[in-house]
Amino acid sequence: MNGLRSLVRSLAALRALIGRFSEHLRPQRALLGGSLAAILLETAMRVLEPWPLKFILDRLAESPDGGARESAGIDWTLLLILCAAGVVVLAGLRALAAWLSTVGLSLVGGRVLAAVRADVFAHVQRLSLGFHSRAKLGDLLTRITGDVSRLQEVAVTAVLPLVANVLTLVAMVGVMLWLDWQLTLAVILVFPLVSLVLARGSGKIRGAAREQRAREGSLASGAMESLGAIRVVQTLGLEGRLEQHFASDNTASLHTGVRAKRLAAGLERRVDVLVGVGTALVLLFGAQRVDAGAMTIGDLVVFTLYLKTAFKPLRDMAKYTGRLARAAASAERIVELLDTEVEIRERPGARTLGRAAGAVRLRDVGLRYDTAAAPALDGVDLDIEPGMRVALVGASGSGKSSLLSLLPRLYDPTSGTVELDGHDLRELTLASLRGQFAAVLQDSVLFGMSVRENLALGAHAASPADIERAARAAGAHDFVLALPEGYDTVLGERGATLSGGQRQRLATARAIVRDAPILLLDEPLTGLDEASERLVRDALDALAAERTTILVTHDLGQARGSHLIAVVDRGRIVERGTHDELMALGAAYARTWDQQRAGRLADLDEVVST
Repeated sequence: MNGLRSLVRSLAALRALIGRFSEHLRPQRALLGGSLAAILLETAMRVLEPWPLKFILDRLAESPDGGARESAGIDWTLLLILCAAGVVVLAGLRALAAWLSTVGLSLVGGRVLAAVRADVFAHVQRLSLGFHSRAKLGDLLTRITGDVSRLQEVAVTAVLPLVANVLTLVAMVGVMLWLDWQLTLAVILVFPLVSLVLARGSGKIRGAAREQRAREGSLASGAMESLGAIRVVQTLGLEGRLEQHFASDNTASLHTGVRAKRLAAGLERRVDVLVGVGTALVLLFGAQRVDAGAMTIGDLVVFTLYLKTAFKPLRDMAKYTGRLARAAASAERIVELLDTEVEIRERPGARTLGRAAGAVRLRDVGLRYDTAAAPALDGVDLDIEPGMRVALVGASGSGKSSLLSLLPRLYDPTSGTVELDGHDLRELTLASLRGQFAAVLQDSVLFGMSVRENLALGAHAASPADIERAARAAGAHDFVLALPEGYDTVLGERGATLSGGQRQRLATARAIVRDAPILLLDEPLTGLDEASERLVRDALDALAAERTTILVTHDLGQARGSHLIAVVDRGRIVERGTHDELMALGAAYARTWDQQRAGRLADLDEVVST
């Protein structure tokens, strides 16, 4: 029983996962019921398989003389034919039942776990930027793909055989008790020893498996970081150093995996020895029972075959313990991820907002990413009227991007309120709120799909004409037509096959297609050459017309034409006004303007002198 309880503990995490996704099991009830019926049929066939052999051996023992066999009850030849046919029929039915149960449960497991993977992915996408800034991307991908795949594999390679074997064990022990209860009790004495061995080994295997999965996640994260920054790696010649780091993590993962395999293999071999002890007991006492006339030779053969089959679940429990322990570790990692709280939630009865006018209000807003760190924003007040162009300027780390991230509720303020058209953002549905924004960021992401699909992302309905019109407005149409398949060209990951200026023009075209009332720009011109910068700026200026636009930039030249410029320093707005008003103030903005202008003139002088 201890061994069974050990397996139950290993299955606890799996049960928790199944409980979470019971709604995905309901549509599979008919298929699941049919699969369980097939398992019961397979169990019955296993129990019946030795009986044809018993009939023949008992007939031989009763009538050692061939002629006597002919006159003892049913015709001997007919008996042989019937028993031989019975063996074939029973084996065929068992094979068919095993095939049906395997295919049925594979379908159930595949469908349910595909739904689990979809739910996990959806949950991860809803987690806040704070979570994603702390999490390792490779580890998340390992949980979503590898851990769920392991559960799907174990459902067929361990859970299904375990259920079938446990049912077989119960049925065969019942028949063995009917054949000879005294001999059966002697054999059952071995069971507690097997259970004790399983109980002691399963905990160690599960711990090793959990550590192995964590190391695999860390390994994937390191590989993704290196490959994601391959341009920097090759430019700085970091291949050797990163290869050493990867090799170190890879070796650690290997050692942990070998340790888990070694523990599982040792557990299986110890169980094999105990199974041998049980078989020896049957041979020792069974022969004595036959000699005493308490059972027939056929009974002893059936008993021995049953014993071999009945011990198989115990032998396999050692093997399954390792598999189930690794699956339990995967399930724990999935449940842990699902238990991560979604910080940005809709309130009950949240309001759906139609197209916004674009009035934004921040009232005494504070934001902390970490309670132990300095606030990212502190006491920020800001009023933005519909159609205004507002620039947030300041040094790196001053809080500009943090302020921008509050508007689509990527974070919620620690204190104060953020309002859109007079509504607290927390009173609005996330879908209707985020539908009010279009964004062009410093590192605008393009996805591994066609240009047309990239431009249509986020738009409710965009016709080919709308997409082409937006691309023309963003200055992207000509270079898109020059691509191998034009608008149907599939882009590389993150748009890596395009230049920085081309990516920004496509991002601008995507914002035009989205046609949202509020435009968020976060350093959209950084890193562009002069020609690309001019094209993107002209497209953004056209897009910003008649829209509320909030620009984050360190370049005061880009901010100059804004209706309002807010200077952010250490999480506070320290100056605000138009360019002329801030220059007349002669404070931080004016000093920065003079420094940047002097730098631009110095660069121009250098170009001219060259």
